[in-house]
Amino acid sequence: MPHDISTRILHADRLAAPEHGATHKPLHIATGYGYETAEELTAVFQGEKAGHVYGRQGNPTTQALEAKISMMEDAVGTVCFATGMAAITGTMFALLRAGDHVVASQFLFGNTASYFKTLQLLGCEVTLVDATDAANIAAALRPTTRMVFVETIANPRTQVADLAAIGRQCKDLGIVYVVDSTLTSPATFKPKDVHASLIVHSLSKAICGHGNALGGSISDTGLYDWTKYPNILPAYKKDAAAKWGLLQVRKKGLRDLGGTLSSEHGHRIAAGAETMTLRVERACSNALALARWLEAEPKVARVHYPGLASHPQHERAGKLFKGFGSLLAFEPKADPFDVLNRLKLVIKSSHLGDNRTLALPVARTIFWEMGEEQRQSMDIAESLIRVSVGIEAEADLLDDFKQAFAQL
Repeated sequence: MPHDISTRILHADRLAAPEHGATHKPLHIATGYGYETAEELTAVFQGEKAGHVYGRQGNPTTQALEAKISMMEDAVGTVCFATGMAAITGTMFALLRAGDHVVASQFLFGNTASYFKTLQLLGCEVTLVDATDAANIAAALRPTTRMVFVETIANPRTQVADLAAIGRQCKDLGIVYVVDSTLTSPATFKPKDVHASLIVHSLSKAICGHGNALGGSISDTGLYDWTKYPNILPAYKKDAAAKWGLLQVRKKGLRDLGGTLSSEHGHRIAAGAETMTLRVERACSNALALARWLEAEPKVARVHYPGLASHPQHERAGKLFKGFGSLLAFEPKADPFDVLNRLKLVIKSSHLGDNRTLALPVARTIFWEMGEEQRQSMDIAESLIRVSVGIEAEADLLDDFKQAFAQL
């Protein structure tokens, strides 16, 4: 019987037999790698022999992290990048061509939405729809649609995409289905179960957890038939077809663009991942308790959290996820600055998935650049406060919000 994911993560490095019997994969900081013969070096360059040629394409430390992420996601392979955005942009740069069409959720992380605008400038067509209903995705598809991109839980309004139904559509039509699972993490959701082709993570968030490293990853579930994808270059059509897509991402998206994950940050992320399941479970529990308290608070107009029965996709989230995530948002009836400035324990910060609880005024920070009209189209209230709930003692966290609202 296979071990639980928490056990497998803890022992992943040791079972891979790292150098000198270490229980963790060591930190490798070399940028270059030498070989005894020119023939051996050439074989590594041409992919005929395993090995490393230059640090921009990875190193033994990040390679061990990639193996760990692949294990978490039951994937055939993973490529790590310097950030989550580098993983997204590198993957699309590698796999899309001018004239290709992408359908994506309209409730995207702000930087991802910004990149889709850049993608349009490069000749790709992008259609944004309400992904909480798979019918909207289906209606937007075209003969030139190469990819569907969704997030599991939207940031900051916590909409939950119709993940399973969209996956069935993409499977039937042979479309690459990319799922950004950053806000769920491998601790609460397995995108392969909804037939995702590629899985995106910002490793800086729940997988690392400690707010001390940047990183991103793209994992191939092995479910997509790359022999049917028109944009694979002849140079990468070697070995098993299941490896074609990820090989092209590594060569064109990572090597050519250069968004390399540093070995130091890869080492920190790998160590942080060992406690991911414990941290995520505690954060989800805290988030649910805080969401329930806020919903009962008369000075709050609305609370957005999938764990609440009032959430439009509450039932769906309960079926898909093991826990409802650590992100919530609420609309106070007071000025959000008045609320935030009275919080003593909660940190005013833009990060997510940290061990510490963080909060910010959405309309005046991360969604400021898009303008009021677009915020209204996304139902982003001007008073909206986003909270990334951490692992503090539940009573201490609730007491901080209670004392803040008592002063309003």
